[in-house]
Amino acid sequence: MNHFELQDGQLFCEGVPLAKIAEAVGSPVYVYSSATLERHYTVLRDALLAAGLKDPLIAFAVKANSNVAVLKTLANLGAGADVVSEGEIRRALAAGVAPERIVFSGVGKTEAEIAFALETGVAEINVESEPELRLIDQVGQRLGKRATVAIRVNPDVEAGGHAKISTGKAENKFGVSFAEAERLYANASNMAGLKPVGVACHIGSQITDLGPMEAAFRKMRGLVERLHAEGLHIERLDLGGGLGVPYFNQPEPPGPEEYARMVGRVTEGLGVQLAFEPGRVIAANAGVLVARVQHIHVRPEGRRFVVLDAAMNDLVRPAMYDAYHDIRPLNPRPGEPVVYDVVGPVCETGDTFTRDRALSPMEAGDLIAFMSAGAYGAAMASEYNSRPLVPEVLVRGDQWAVVRPRPTYAEMLERERPAPWL
Repeated sequence: MNHFELQDGQLFCEGVPLAKIAEAVGSPVYVYSSATLERHYTVLRDALLAAGLKDPLIAFAVKANSNVAVLKTLANLGAGADVVSEGEIRRALAAGVAPERIVFSGVGKTEAEIAFALETGVAEINVESEPELRLIDQVGQRLGKRATVAIRVNPDVEAGGHAKISTGKAENKFGVSFAEAERLYANASNMAGLKPVGVACHIGSQITDLGPMEAAFRKMRGLVERLHAEGLHIERLDLGGGLGVPYFNQPEPPGPEEYARMVGRVTEGLGVQLAFEPGRVIAANAGVLVARVQHIHVRPEGRRFVVLDAAMNDLVRPAMYDAYHDIRPLNPRPGEPVVYDVVGPVCETGDTFTRDRALSPMEAGDLIAFMSAGAYGAAMASEYNSRPLVPEVLVRGDQWAVVRPRPTYAEMLERERPAPWL
């Protein structure tokens, strides 16, 4: 359930007509449903608890949607944060996430970022390579602290899906191999600046088959058991995120309940805390991008282009990942579907959202919504072509608020200045 439904011929977000928001704020605009965010988090949390997993750390992947109001909505329910930069740590803290519920991942953490994480007191730093292990140790010793770390392991499991969001194969840049994991964990136990507490894995995003996940998790269980057998202290197993969501054109992926049962079965009796890093499964269907039709361009041979005021800089997923987004009119017109190419105004052929899509008849001025845009939408937006960043709106019931305004052109230009010799 995503709380974006037709009511009296209009597309609503909870109790608010999306057209009302677009008329007040302008388009394009991202709109998020609080009820959907809360429901998706609680369904996952309750499924994990029902599967017998005590005190799981559910750290929302901030990269999926980094808006502070969204993060605060989830933090109020007890969510932690999975972060990959100092900026994301600061966003999580600003949203009220407790430091001890923040997991710091990423393959290229800088010395300054590591120091900030240690001063903040995050739950764990996921170590992705031996050089990084040494760097964290050096920073910890310099600050007189022991960094709480987990070794991220690359399980060499093919997760399926798009190559650009696969992270668990040996050729991917993430994590250390099983061949070196035990040695690095043992070494970390003897480093003055480190306190190893666990191991971690994450094999990709938008995974719609639990088979690869189960294979990776069984490998991780074996690693935990071997570390225990060697007398090494280990208290946490971080299983990452990646559970897929329905993008309307795809078969229904496994739900949180089925996922939780699989995790419970694989980790039964292991005796460690489990951590999870969901992002897309919580945020994707909690948000839409509303755009306006500028005009319909009909070629002599019959191809019809719907030209929008939204572009690839506002929603880059179709251009970057060939991603599918359902497109719904805010006020559907009667009539047989018409086949369109839906494009934006940016000077790139890649600024194409879809080709040969059968949609309700459209005219200039109509408003449409890209569904399932709450994850990796606004977070990946840019000012390409000097287009201001798209604003974000959060809805709760019949209330709504702008939680990131659209910058003015003056504000955009004020961030730059000519060199002294100009």
